[in-house]
Amino acid sequence: QLQASGGGSVQAGGSLKLSCAAPSRYFSIAIMGWYRQVPGKPRELVATRAHSGHTNYADSVQGRFTISRDRAKNTLDLQMSNLKPEDTAVYYCKADFTRHGGDVHWGQGTQVTVSS
Repeated sequence: QLQASGGGSVQAGGSLKLSCAAPSRYFSIAIMGWYRQVPGKPRELVATRAHSGHTNYADSVQGRFTISRDRAKNTLDLQMSNLKPEDTAVYYCKADFTRHGGDVHWGQGTQVTVSS
């Protein structure tokens, strides 16, 4: 149900935009978010957006990344700017329904590679 796209390779200081297509009803209920993972490390939170519109960011991306919803396209977008080599990871989108007794849905990952 979640389809991520937009990954790629970029030099440090560059920008990328990730998109996660989801059913519109997800945005009305779930806490939507982006997470990332590098080999050998746990998956970590990047940013989340609640159905209220409230957003939350990891300290490491605060001020550089922006999470938003595109209502016309039914996507959860992550605009990434001033990218750093340490942002290199596989990025995953997530829909969390646990507050409503549901489960967690993950999209497939999309690779982001930032070269110095």
